[in-house]
Amino acid sequence: MGSPRIAVVDDQETVRTALGEMLGVYGYGVDLYDSAEAFLNASAAADAGCVISDVRMPTMDGIELVREIQRRKLDLPVVLISGHADVPMAVAGLKAGAQDFIEKPVDDVKLVAAINRAISAKFERQAASQAAREAEQRFERLTPREVEVFDLVAQGLTSQAIAARLGISGRTVESYRAQIMEKLQMDSIASIVRLAVRLKRVSA
Repeated sequence: MGSPRIAVVDDQETVRTALGEMLGVYGYGVDLYDSAEAFLNASAAADAGCVISDVRMPTMDGIELVREIQRRKLDLPVVLISGHADVPMAVAGLKAGAQDFIEKPVDDVKLVAAINRAISAKFERQAASQAAREAEQRFERLTPREVEVFDLVAQGLTSQAIAARLGISGRTVESYRAQIMEKLQMDSIASIVRLAVRLKRVSA
């Protein structure tokens, strides 16, 4: 699998080209788009590792692009580029969900650092989401009694309290807890609580 591609969205051809050449020097694969609409309509859009977009563009501006990406539930980090007068707009973009913004004239090092942060955050989100999905699948393999114990542990009950609630011995509860930890591949009560919250078996 190659490095994530970077999408550059800017209505000014000279800016697009300059950014594309600069990012190419740093080893990124780059796709250039002359409008937010062109980017959103591209088949490769959803696979971009990061989007670099100018704030001020005709028709759909950078902030509207951020909002549309959010509306479509695409995991696409956006780094906005703004002129000095556009900083309030860029801040609005951050509030809308943009990852970062860089002021013009664009500093190569700052932009690359912002891209790397955005891509790292995206990978972390994807890894966390994948781990959570796998934990949910492992949960499905618990027996009904293990699910009972899981729920009571997630609610904060001690082994003694669980034993009293279920009418079994404390040693049996400890055995169930060990089996649950092993099946779920977890090593802490905190992990159980987080999974229970994700599964809506307890309230946050």
